[in-house]
Amino acid sequence: MERPAATVALALSGLALTFCFERLYSASHPCSEWGNTLFRLNTAFLTTLRDGEVFNEDTSAQHTCTSAQGAECYTANGADYRGTQNQTSLHAGRPCLFWNETFQHPYNTLKYPNGEGGLGEHNYCRNPDGDVSPWCYIAESEDGVYWKYCEIPSCRMPGNLGCYKDYGDPPLTGISETSNKLTIQTCISFCRNQQFKFAGMESGYACFCGNNPDYWRYGEAVSTECNSVCFGDHTQPCGGDGRVILFDTLIGACGGNYTSPTSVIYSPDFPDTYATGRVCYWTIQIPGASQIQFNFTLFDIKDSTDMVEVLDGYTYHVLARFDGRNRPPISFNVSLDFVILYFFSDQINQAQGFAVVYRATKEKLQQDITTVNQKFTEVITEQANLRINAAQSSKILYVITTSPSHPTSIMSEWTVYGLTALLIITVSAILAKILLHFIMKIWTDRFWSSMVHTRHGKTSCYNHFEVSGACQLSHPSKYGLKPLRLK
Repeated sequence: MERPAATVALALSGLALTFCFERLYSASHPCSEWGNTLFRLNTAFLTTLRDGEVFNEDTSAQHTCTSAQGAECYTANGADYRGTQNQTSLHAGRPCLFWNETFQHPYNTLKYPNGEGGLGEHNYCRNPDGDVSPWCYIAESEDGVYWKYCEIPSCRMPGNLGCYKDYGDPPLTGISETSNKLTIQTCISFCRNQQFKFAGMESGYACFCGNNPDYWRYGEAVSTECNSVCFGDHTQPCGGDGRVILFDTLIGACGGNYTSPTSVIYSPDFPDTYATGRVCYWTIQIPGASQIQFNFTLFDIKDSTDMVEVLDGYTYHVLARFDGRNRPPISFNVSLDFVILYFFSDQINQAQGFAVVYRATKEKLQQDITTVNQKFTEVITEQANLRINAAQSSKILYVITTSPSHPTSIMSEWTVYGLTALLIITVSAILAKILLHFIMKIWTDRFWSSMVHTRHGKTSCYNHFEVSGACQLSHPSKYGLKPLRLK
């Protein structure tokens, strides 16, 4: 369907590439229409989109795609949000109060002076108490409300597909169950074990599974409408009354195969704490990549026995090891196109785990077409000039050329002198050999002539041979030869 011009401008004005799960959307889904490049994330497809909000044609519900690189939250409840939104909603929201002016409330900079929970001399939305989503204090109204949740479109962890409406017919029509110990990961694991792609939670205790590509058909609701706490974990959102929060079942899987240029990998059982005795491998293989950049946006491992390792995918050598005592840097690069991520947990000390964003890059070897054509033209012209000069001159010319795709090196002056001297020595040797050949030929002819004939009345050596059995040359000194005796 056709998009309003204002929406197009907003969608194309983003600075970072955003990724939506292409497998989740049908051809009519608002996010899918903006995609132009497909990537594969394990068994899921990702399509590149620009940051921005895409609005339905018939409703004001927002479809905001989750960004692997531009996401501002990697936890389910936004406890890691450090953005700058300072009102409860981008559309007619209530302004937030400054954290250094809320001394009458439990959370302020006087009680938390070292920036705990992201607090400071600002009025940005934060989640210092581990609630289900970021919030802020507001000016107290007549109804006694002095705080509200913040609706932050960019604060949605990758794999969180959004909050959707349920009008008696849930958006996922596979199987379902209820539990008074429901968490996000228990529902995800239940659906993943049944080979479903999506998991949805509603009202804090209901879990739905399905493969419905049109799960959004009843419309999308704002995220704050899915802030009912999970019965099994009061820090996690598990939908609402008639609202289902959806997740991809790849989240929290113990292992997987990744071939997309960029994605997010979570520790096993995420967003729950990782279980004990976990041994997980994730392969990251991007053919043609010159390097892979890693950024641990979340790292919470308690002891030195639980660890995350980065291995060479070809040799299995450990490139880096991180644990509770050795935390990873902000980011680091691995100059390989095949890497293995390994996680191990012992039988004690569970923790939140990790979230790591990887991004593969390829070297750009393309050259400017005009420059290449100019180089080829110069080479052809030089070769033509060399042919003309060679026809008009008797000199021998050696031309050393290189491929147009590589820079031409200039020979040093001593190299030219050395080649010229080598040429002169070679020609001199050939001439000396020819001269020696003619001298030897003349000497041989004269030598044999003196053996056969005599001069000035001397007898023939053959006649004398019969008498004496031997003879000498008549004038041995004439040719500078010593006397020879012949049998």
